[in-house]
Amino acid sequence: MARVLLTREAAVLLVQQVMQAEGGDEESSRVLDRLDRALGCPSGYVSGLIFWPERPEPTAADVVEQALAYRPVAL
Repeated sequence: MARVLLTREAAVLLVQQVMQAEGGDEESSRVLDRLDRALGCPSGYVSGLIFWPERPEPTAADVVEQALAYRPVAL
């Protein structure tokens, strides 16, 4: 999984866009895929942080911080 260049601030703005349901389903899906790649997460990880959070009502910055903290498990 290759990372793409994206600043933390840009990632927060993209998460806000998804959280506020700006754009359609296809656009949100593209944004979530881009965030997963840019933040080094497995597919669907950022979506899970947004739509099924561990804590109630995370902010966009919280979601980005959690995604940046992701570390794969070595098997």
